[in-house]
Amino acid sequence: MRTFRSRKHTATLGAVTAVLALALTACNGDETGTKSAGPADNTASVSSSQPSTDATTTDDKKAGAAAQNTGATKTGTSKTGTSGGGSTSGGNTSDSYAYKHPCQSGDLSVRVYPLEGSTTQHVIEVNNTGANSCGLSYFPRVSLGASKASDHSGDITPAVPGGLGGAPAYPVKPKTAAIAVIDLNPAGKGGVTWVDEMNVLADGDHMPNADTQNFELGPDVKVGDPKLGLYRSTVADAVSSMKTAGN
Repeated sequence: MRTFRSRKHTATLGAVTAVLALALTACNGDETGTKSAGPADNTASVSSSQPSTDATTTDDKKAGAAAQNTGATKTGTSKTGTSGGGSTSGGNTSDSYAYKHPCQSGDLSVRVYPLEGSTTQHVIEVNNTGANSCGLSYFPRVSLGASKASDHSGDITPAVPGGLGGAPAYPVKPKTAAIAVIDLNPAGKGGVTWVDEMNVLADGDHMPNADTQNFELGPDVKVGDPKLGLYRSTVADAVSSMKTAGN
């Protein structure tokens, strides 16, 4: 007995089969596209960022090396400059240089103070604060007067040693002092009492009167026949020179 299928049934089965086949094909295609799209995007992201990172790192290394080289060069220059400056700023400390270069008031510091152990003697200390040796007159120009006086023509001037000669100036090296000693009242009695100020010009041969400095002596000072010595390097030698004043 033969079995017959209708054309309608066969056509329906064929149509269903075709639909299923198309559905499976579509699903497989979507899945394949999703898998390939993911890695492709990730690869593109890494490849686009990686070269940028490498380039930055290389540039940073180059910049760092250049900075180190620049620092080393500056350090070397600084050491050379400092060394050169030291060799040229030491100044000239020879006596022959001092003889030709009188001291300038701006390079001097002057002090006046009582000599320890004496009631009438004072030390005049002139310090050379400059870089070079310089020359002073044999002794400072000193006068004794009243600080409030309008007329100083009556100020008292001390006696100084006589018979001077020799070198053209008293040389003073940098960071050293020229010392002179004055005795306001060698006899230790009598004297005038209106004097309360000592006026000192470190170099009376070359400096203007405007460079004179004034030092207060205080009250109860008696001045009589004062004596002033020559510049010396020590207080003891300056005292010895002072004692020959007036001779």
